[in-house]
Amino acid sequence: MFQDPRDSNISKFQVSEFILMGFPGIHTWQHRLSLPLALLYLSALTANILILTTIKQEATLHQPMYYFLGILAVVDMGLATTIMPKILAILWFSAKAISLPECFAQMYVIHCFVGMESGIFVCMAIDRYVAICRPLRYPAVVTESFVVKATMLMALRNSLAIIPVPVLAAQRHYCSQNQIEHCLCSNLGVTSLSCDDRTINSICQLFLAWALMGSDLGLIFLSYALILHSVLKLNSAEAASKALSTGTSHLILILFFYTVIIVISITHSATMTVPLIPVLLNVLHNVIPPALNPMVYELKNKELRQGLYKVLKLNIKGN
Repeated sequence: MFQDPRDSNISKFQVSEFILMGFPGIHTWQHRLSLPLALLYLSALTANILILTTIKQEATLHQPMYYFLGILAVVDMGLATTIMPKILAILWFSAKAISLPECFAQMYVIHCFVGMESGIFVCMAIDRYVAICRPLRYPAVVTESFVVKATMLMALRNSLAIIPVPVLAAQRHYCSQNQIEHCLCSNLGVTSLSCDDRTINSICQLFLAWALMGSDLGLIFLSYALILHSVLKLNSAEAASKALSTGTSHLILILFFYTVIIVISITHSATMTVPLIPVLLNVLHNVIPPALNPMVYELKNKELRQGLYKVLKLNIKGN
């Protein structure tokens, strides 16, 4: 597992693989978590596939708002699939080993998908802003071309901006310690094992969090502040209620997504006393939103709910 150059006063041993230990503090019975996690993963895949099928088959849902929802479904499935197969392999088969390239690749993909989900939330907030505050301009501004360009911009932004995270982590020197008290290759979890200074990694993580997530959250709050201001000026209570209901489901998901990120950041400072909490939150944050997002939209959006009913009814007749 180790390479020994032998001719240095400082140990230059470099581990060839990491060991993902799973959930810290509950290693002896962590396998019991496999069933609920597997059910959450299957729920996420099933719900998002249904969302995509419904949007594709129902002509009334061929609108930018639902296109963004379909893109969000793809991102959610990608995020959950990036981590869940490995976590279940750890819990079921004790397949804890992961090579360094695989670990850094997983780190990159996780950050990309999380950043992409944040970016899609911004696009959806802009869509709701134009629809409610500039309804006459909506057909001309939010077009299929806008959806494609916005999605490509977010994908390019996240795929490039995240590169320093795994690159800097790969440049650290990992000696003697290779056991990660986590279920996935998080940046902080991996770099905490390095034998050299990892200050640059922490700075990079903090900068990207504020630059990407912070700016996204700021734009979302600005959009909804303008939406609220516009809605409050409406003379009709019914029109105001209808306008607010179109963005309620979106706002619920946004608050959940960013609140968990903030809680994870705060609890990371308490990892020495309660290490299980940030690890568990990190895992759940990558699997609960993919399962929760479609359900919230189905409950809050009448058109989507009716479209889903039609799709399921057609499937039953087809059988």
